Amino acid sequence: MTRTVRLDAPVAAGVLFDYLSDPFQRPQWQSSLRAVADVRGSGEPGSSWTDVTAVGARPRMRITAAESPRLWIERGRWRGLSAVLRLDLLGYGPARTRVRATFRVSGVGVFALVAPLLELAAAPAIRADLRRAVLLAARTHAESDR
Repeated sequence: MTRTVRLDAPVAAGVLFDYLSDPFQRPQWQSSLRAVADVRGSGEPGSSWTDVTAVGARPRMRITAAESPRLWIERGRWRGLSAVLRLDLLGYGPARTRVRATFRVSGVGVFALVAPLLELAAAPAIRADLRRAVLLAARTHAESDR
């Protein structure tokens, strides 16, 4: 099953896209991360890294699409689990963006049993993480304008 989270952000789509697509920024806004490792690339398609999570999982992540400032897709794999996250950013007004995050978690073998539960739990976490990213992106942008 695919799930969707939507939110409106008081920051320009380009600013938000640049912040979200930078692998090195992720531990600042993604609550489950402690660090990223083995980063290859800087956010363009084909960029990859390993998420170092608080619970010990280390999924390998890869950006499969990045069309600034409107579309970004990542895929992650860890053991028998796979996840896809698609972010659609629609700018409206000088500093407003509507964000739609569409995601899916799937699994094979025993992981097929837990994948639906992980997907269900992911919705509030993704919403909270995106809210934090919006605040941090806006703050970083404001500081760079000084």
